[in-house]
Amino acid sequence: MPRPILARIDLAALRHNYLVAKKIATNQPHPPKIWAVVKADAYGHGLLRVAAALADLADGFALLDLAEAVSLRDSGYRQPILLLEGFFDVDDLAVCADYALTPVIHCLEQLQMLKAAALSAPLPIYLKLNTGMNRLGFTPDQLPAVRNALAQSSTISVLTLMMHFAEADGGRGIAWQLESFQRMLRLWPEAASFDVSMANSAALLRYPQTRHHWIRPGIALYGGCPFADTSAASFNLKPVMTLHSRILAVQTIAAGQRVGYGGTYRAERPTRVGIVACGYADGYPRHAPTGTPILISGQRSITLGQVSMDMMACDLTDLPEAGVDSPVVLWGEGLPADDVAAAAGTISYELFCALAKRVPVIEDSRG
Repeated sequence: MPRPILARIDLAALRHNYLVAKKIATNQPHPPKIWAVVKADAYGHGLLRVAAALADLADGFALLDLAEAVSLRDSGYRQPILLLEGFFDVDDLAVCADYALTPVIHCLEQLQMLKAAALSAPLPIYLKLNTGMNRLGFTPDQLPAVRNALAQSSTISVLTLMMHFAEADGGRGIAWQLESFQRMLRLWPEAASFDVSMANSAALLRYPQTRHHWIRPGIALYGGCPFADTSAASFNLKPVMTLHSRILAVQTIAAGQRVGYGGTYRAERPTRVGIVACGYADGYPRHAPTGTPILISGQRSITLGQVSMDMMACDLTDLPEAGVDSPVVLWGEGLPADDVAAAAGTISYELFCALAKRVPVIEDSRG
């Protein structure tokens, strides 16, 4: 028998979430198109699995890795494909042209490579502006050089402006970055006619004024919520990944006894401790503290002590019917990944992306 842990990927929920994003986005005078963001192996859900599920829905796919983009084309996907970090070498540009990929350009060095490249066809590009994220993108003082390089380039077909919000999910919001974006447009008047891509999941869900020509939802597609104070369910988003396991063993300990490495949990009462077949080598966060929520036989309980490589402990004291072989949900259906992530001091993105290769994955498209 295989070890009793697996991840179930609900493809019907994935499609549902895309359509939720589509419905929100199309509530505009000029409905935008939607990039399905599938970077990081589709946030740990499987690139080709997710692409297949969205094949008839997605307006385009956005990712980082050139090889993954080529694999989508070789698998028959004809939608636009956006390379979110662009290209890293001049040789990559020939691949972009041959496979009809759209690179993001975020620095002058990339513009120089594009200018020097001998391409089989001009490329559509996304030009990234740095409006305050201070990660990638052109700053206002670089715009004269950008405009000059673009004017001299014969290798660009369609140009789209792009920016990324740093705090659309937080209290500071987006107004300050929108003003920065507008200031840059005032320095570049002809750019006002270009298509624009702004909205990530948080901006899509909360800020209608960011829903321009193309939007880029990521975590929302997979059923996570970008807001700490709001649930995914409140936006009608469904969990796509559910991490399942079972109870391997039960220990009964007296008040004062400790559990796990380092003895970080000390029982304050007689306690039934369930041992779950899941640990940090499976992708569960090692730093998740005692009290992180866990679902046992459909009922919420908490973890106890330090997470081990292959196992973790949970509290069965108030669940007398639970015992060896009882089903466990680590996150997903019935237990939002956002709740687990919050208890562990992280975000659901990290949980999904950290799912280990040793965890079997099954697809569920029943809906």
